[in-house]
Amino acid sequence: MRTASPDAGEWVDGFLFVANRPILDFLNTKPILADGPTELLPDVHALERWLIASGVVTSPKTKSLLRSWRQSSEAEAFRKDLIAFRERLRDAVVRMEAGSAPSDDFLKEINARLQQYPLRTTLRRRDSGVVRETFFDPVEPADLWAPIVDGAADLLAETETSRIRQCESCIVHFFDTSKKGSRRWCSMNICGNKIKVAAYQRRKRDRDSE
Repeated sequence: MRTASPDAGEWVDGFLFVANRPILDFLNTKPILADGPTELLPDVHALERWLIASGVVTSPKTKSLLRSWRQSSEAEAFRKDLIAFRERLRDAVVRMEAGSAPSDDFLKEINARLQQYPLRTTLRRRDSGVVRETFFDPVEPADLWAPIVDGAADLLAETETSRIRQCESCIVHFFDTSKKGSRRWCSMNICGNKIKVAAYQRRKRDRDSE
């Protein structure tokens, strides 16, 4: 779960992908829209759609398994656990954005799940070289923890924390990949233009009052 967010647009199958890290896109599956906080993963089918839209699940075999789990009580239990985990992840990300470390309890949880649900690793030839790839081969819904906790671990340990931010205009979190590290909003289309217009209006009011 270390690849960038999908390139097909900011919204894919009803989900927002602007964070540049799938684990942060997962965090953003409970945005605050015009009518308040909105749960984008209200059922197992929605979770299935997000896992595919985000690129977390790509193999036809795993997609078929996801479809077979739509009415599964085990899949629903996993979804509920995942939603609760999302809020603990949110606390960790907010701490990091403020310059603090995640809680010891959260690190213990990540470590425990990494041991219980490890990703598998293989080497493949690519052009004239060799690349290392990670993958998972789920048998039951709980095995879907593997890419989620791997993405969380990568965010906590391998990501430049000073570039993990929350949009100045909404609650969306993102990883700033801009050259200057000066990105302030989730998306130009969603919030960037709104902030620029507001700044222009403030400058105009200041000039008019002189």
